[in-house]
Parts: sequence; C-alpha cells; structure tokens
Amino acid sequence: MPLKEKTIDQIIRETWLSIAKYYNQVASQYGGSMSIGFTLLNIDPVEGTPSTTLPLKMGMKMTSLSRTLKRMEEMGLIQKEKSHTDARSVIIKLTALGTEMRNKSKETVLNFNDLITKELGEEKVRCLRETLNAVNIISQKQKITGK
Repeated sequence: MPLKEKTIDQIIRETWLSIAKYYNQVASQYGGSMSIGFTLLNIDPVEGTPSTTLPLKMGMKMTSLSRTLKRMEEMGLIQKEKSHTDARSVIIKLTALGTEMRNKSKETVLNFNDLITKELGEEKVRCLRETLNAVNIISQKQKITGK
C-alpha cells in the first residue's frame, strides 16, 4: 500500500464523522443532537424499552448512555417508569415530544439513505452494505481472537 493511500479505518472514520456532522446539524435545528436521535430511534415507541436493554441495543455501555438519557429527560423527551413485572427495572418511555422528535430522526435517517441510494444506485449500496457488514464481522473476530 502506498504511503499516501488512506487505510480502511481512516476512510470509515472520516465517513462516519462526516455523517455524524450532518446528523448533528439537522438535529440542532430541533434542539437535539445525533446521540439523542440515535437513542430515540432505539426506544420502542409503544412499549418503551427497559433501561438495561437499551445500551445493548445501541452497542454501548450504560455509563456512556446515562448523560444522554439525563439530558433527554430534562428536555421532556423521555420519562422513566418502574416496570410492572420487575420492581428493580426501569422502562424508558417516549413522551409526546419524544415521539415527535423520534419521527423527525427517523425521517432524517431515511432521507439520508434515499440520498445515498439515489447518488450511488441500488447495486453499489448493496455492495457497500455487504462490505461494511463483512468488515464489522472481521473486526469483531479480531477483538475476540486477538489475531
């Protein structure tokens, strides 16, 4: 590989930062952020989501998510309710405002996906999905085996 050629991880990181910047710009118009939008999209809009399973759905640790949830609660996007089946468990539920922002987040993500599909075409998007899924699997195997 020539020295000036970017590594795969550099390209993925730069791309993700660019996408995150776009999402943050859109979310800021509504007083939110990309992390808030991502969290809203992972909360079940009807049943709510147990606080213990939310970080797992998002691929995060609870300590990383706690600050975002606190801010969302302060903004009136979510409310915490005790579980009816387990008194130790807390269910994160969307408020009416949270549902409205969740819908805007979903629309933003779908619009971005449509834009990418229109620009690249269905076949390139299919290949991109397959390739990124393969990279993810390879990197997870590396983490597990260390080889």
